[in-house]
Amino acid sequence: MKKLFLCLLAVAMTAVPLVGHAEDDEDAGFDPGSVIIGHVTDAHSWHMFDYQDKDGVEHAVAIPLPVILINDGHLDIFSSARFHHGHADYKGYRLVGGGAEKEEIVCVDAEGNLTGTKPVDLSITKTSAAIMIAVILLLVIVFIARAGYKKRPNQAPKGLQSLVEMLVVFVRDSIARPMIGEKHYQRYLPYLLTLFFFIFFCNILGLIPFFPAGANITGNIAVTATLAVITFFITNISGNKHYWTDIFNTPGVPAWLKIFPLMPVVELVGVFTKPIVLMIRLFANMTAGHIVILGFIVIIFILSNLFGMAVGGAVSVVSVFFSVFISLLECLVAYIQAFVFTMLTALYIGMAVAEPNHAH
Repeated sequence: MKKLFLCLLAVAMTAVPLVGHAEDDEDAGFDPGSVIIGHVTDAHSWHMFDYQDKDGVEHAVAIPLPVILINDGHLDIFSSARFHHGHADYKGYRLVGGGAEKEEIVCVDAEGNLTGTKPVDLSITKTSAAIMIAVILLLVIVFIARAGYKKRPNQAPKGLQSLVEMLVVFVRDSIARPMIGEKHYQRYLPYLLTLFFFIFFCNILGLIPFFPAGANITGNIAVTATLAVITFFITNISGNKHYWTDIFNTPGVPAWLKIFPLMPVVELVGVFTKPIVLMIRLFANMTAGHIVILGFIVIIFILSNLFGMAVGGAVSVVSVFFSVFISLLECLVAYIQAFVFTMLTALYIGMAVAEPNHAH
């Protein structure tokens, strides 16, 4: 019962920012799509919650993040608080978008008119800050486990050390060794461990609805694309002669298909589609889970606006129940997606370094 209460409390905290939006848009009409998309996309500040003062004026509480812009060769660095949540211009820049629209910074002239140009945006956004936090926390966990081995050498692990060792052994014995082979797996094991722990840890942090967690890191396609590109380069740089021969001179294929290079083209296209599959699978699965959870919460405010607070309160029991259920399911999905991404990466690397079976 205690664990169930904590889960319900976590989901309720997820709904805190939505309450402010619902009240703010009560007259203009509540836009659930804008609220949901706004919570799963990136931003230049870390929104915490909204509150109303004694005069009924709503204020947003957010953690400002550094804005780093390059425009006409000039470097401008300032806090995102200068934009006052998109209500003010600063140094000829304006923060536009948000919600269902992509949040970005554009240039404006002295009169406040859009110039049609955009600066090069190198800002530390919510996703960037969340990645830094995730990496720091992950390093702390790893170093705690490392200290445990130093304090208790040649003894059974315990506590956090047991969890880390279990996952390391799992990646080694269930992913790296069978997919890459005994001869080469140790060379790529550090990368596979880094990949698995990073994805799994970011997935779990994304399910915790309060700072410093709550950011949809692996639901950002730029993050998954970066991981996929790293896998792409490692795979193809590691590819041996046999790997490239199978692509451009596929064995067992009729000669006329080699003269008319149909199979080489198909195989070469496959080289580029593999990282694309990795990128989209992780991005789509994690984003879909967040959207479903937020969808159940948003239903409460939609029905409250349409039929009154009594109906919204009655529906909230069912919505929170399903939100908790999906959240628990997402914990499993967080592990599965880290496993699948790491397994496919190991499979691609194993195909690239595999030696031909001469006896066969």
